Amino acid sequence: MPRTMSVSDSIVVLAEPSVVYDRVSDPTQMGRWSPENRGARVLGEQRGAYVGMVFEGRNKRGAVRWTTRCTVTAADPAERFAFRVHAIGARRPRLPGSIATWEYRFEAVDGGTKVTETWTDDRRAWPDFLADAFDRVATRGHVFARFQRANIRTTLQRLKAVLEAPPADGAPRV
Repeated sequence: MPRTMSVSDSIVVLAEPSVVYDRVSDPTQMGRWSPENRGARVLGEQRGAYVGMVFEGRNKRGAVRWTTRCTVTAADPAERFAFRVHAIGARRPRLPGSIATWEYRFEAVDGGTKVTETWTDDRRAWPDFLADAFDRVATRGHVFARFQRANIRTTLQRLKAVLEAPPADGAPRV
């Protein structure tokens, strides 16, 4: 059976699209809601997301830790944020290659924002049997599409919880 190359899921967050976009497009904050990401370091000037911005993400799955290098490919405020993962390594992302693309879309809906997160497998040059074997080792028995579908659901639920939580000082949410 051929690989599923892309999966996505959506959730409605009770916040304006610009607020949700501002949070999601800051890679240093991703560790607050992602089940694997532990934050990121922007390389160069950090002045808000922009196409071409490069960052290194720190990740952890069980006892395994790794770092990725990513480049922002879309930064359309309140509409779309996307980045391409193109290098990976244990402490430093030294191994280049097409790995994945992550995309977030923000759509105004009654009472908030519909956030859609999409993961696309960019390992197109890998034969299916090799990708399947690697995926099952890396995810403890799953293919990445199924594994990422669960990660996306967790990320979206945590994002919603963070953005809808009352501020610590009791002030109204913005």
